[in-house]
Amino acid sequence: MEINADFSAVATIHSAELPWSQSPMAGVERRMLDRLGDEVARATSIVRYAPASEFSPHTHAGGEEFIVLEGVFQDEHADYPAGTYVRNPPTTAHQPRSAIGCTIFVKLWQFDMADRLQFRKTMADELGPPVDGVATGLLHQDERETVIYFKLDADAALEKAAVGGLEMLVIDGTVVVAGEQLVKNDWLRLPDGASFRAVAKNGGAKLWIKSGHLLHVQRPSRQ
Repeated sequence: MEINADFSAVATIHSAELPWSQSPMAGVERRMLDRLGDEVARATSIVRYAPASEFSPHTHAGGEEFIVLEGVFQDEHADYPAGTYVRNPPTTAHQPRSAIGCTIFVKLWQFDMADRLQFRKTMADELGPPVDGVATGLLHQDERETVIYFKLDADAALEKAAVGGLEMLVIDGTVVVAGEQLVKNDWLRLPDGASFRAVAKNGGAKLWIKSGHLLHVQRPSRQ
C-alpha cells in the first residue's frame, strides 16, 4: 500500500475529511496520512481508540513515535494524557489501551535502527519564553532529525527552511501556510529544500514540526 508516498512532493491533508478505517483490532480506527507498506509499514496516522478498547501486545521492531491529542492513552508502563510526546525506539514492546478513549498521532518504522533512547515528555513543559509571539520547545534532536513543539500567539509568524524535509501537525488552533488554512489535526509535509511560513490566526496555534527526516525514508526491512 502506498499513500502520499512521493516524498519529493508537497502533501497537505485536512484530516477531518478522511474516513476512519478499521485497524486489525476492534475499537481502534485510523486515518492514514502517509504509508509505505501493508500492515507492517512506514506509516504516519491519526489513530482513535474507543473507550475500553485495547490493542494486542506487540514489539515495535521499527520504533514508534506518538503524540496524545485527546483523552488518555495507556499501556502497562504508564498513563499518557493529552499533550504527551512519546518515543518508543526499535525493540520496545507494550500493550496499548485506553479506558476513556483517546486520539493519537503516530509514526511507525521511522527510527534509526540503532536508536535505543526511550522517553516521554509533557510538551507544554518544554516551552521557553515567547520571542515575537512564538514559544519553542525542543522535544528531540539527533543527527537525522529535529522535533519541536511551537506555541504561536495570534498573528505570529513562524518561518523555517525545510532542510531534509519538514512535517507539521496542527495540534490546536489555526494557521495559514501558502495561502491555505490548516486547523486542528491537519497535516503538512514539505520536501527537502522547500520554504515554510505559517501565520497563526485568531486564538493562536500549537504546532508539532519535525525536520531533516525525509532524507532517510525507507520501507520496513520486513513485511
